[in-house]
Amino acid sequence: MFSKLPLTALKTFEAAARLSSFKLAAAELAVSPSAISHQIKALEQWLGQRLFERIAKGTQLTPTGSALFSQVHDYFLGLDRALEQYRPAVDKVDIVVTTTQAFAALWLIPRLGSFYSIHPGINVKVEATNDVVDLLRDGSVDVAVRNTDKPWTGLYQRPFIQERFGVFMASQAACAVEELIDVAWNAPQMAVVHWQQWCEKADCPHWLTNYKVRHYEDEHYALQAAVAGQGYLLASDVLAQDSVQRGLLKRYRADVMLTGYDYVALCRPGHERQPAIRCFLDWIAAEAGVI
Repeated sequence: MFSKLPLTALKTFEAAARLSSFKLAAAELAVSPSAISHQIKALEQWLGQRLFERIAKGTQLTPTGSALFSQVHDYFLGLDRALEQYRPAVDKVDIVVTTTQAFAALWLIPRLGSFYSIHPGINVKVEATNDVVDLLRDGSVDVAVRNTDKPWTGLYQRPFIQERFGVFMASQAACAVEELIDVAWNAPQMAVVHWQQWCEKADCPHWLTNYKVRHYEDEHYALQAAVAGQGYLLASDVLAQDSVQRGLLKRYRADVMLTGYDYVALCRPGHERQPAIRCFLDWIAAEAGVI
């Protein structure tokens, strides 16, 4: 009944489409890129339709390829879940969480100890990147944590922190520090704030002309500069929270805050009911104080 189904070619197609790269698919499947091309060509001939088309930067899915990928990916994912009940029991379950580099370093990873104390059988693999992972295409990632003001179409989403921005300085520094620490906002769909916004709200526009501005490419580096007393830092209260609680930073003009976006935990619809993912979603909400 199923003897003529091109399962190897379909698995190859799923990897190439999900990773948007024949080279990456070859690495994942431990074959050569030419083998990937051969399997894709064979599948296209079997279907009588093109699945990929060449573009300047490589290849992209055709409309037929996009539709087929969605179905094939779901089928393989469902098959994998169905087979789990027959596999030998393991001591630990892994979940993969992707988030920005700053949130991973300054909020998530320092708190994971409390997660492991509650759920010792679940291992959280954190993939820190400012690139947005497409959870509907990449089944290797279980949860994404992002901050945004827009709904994520087609995904289960759970807001857990409302971000605000304020000015912080080293706890031991004098208020006469006349330097401003600035951060380059490189992550997509992240709230972008500027010193000009804060200075206008705080009624101190003279800072912009009288104070030197030091630029950093990452919030982590900027926070370290502020802790070292190198100037005033305009930063997320979420990312500065631990430094304030440890007495390394203090707020300056706590009455002047700028509104940011919600931090949201995302996963494929229905995956929020999987035990390990549900435990992580419940924990991160509890850790943020929303439940």
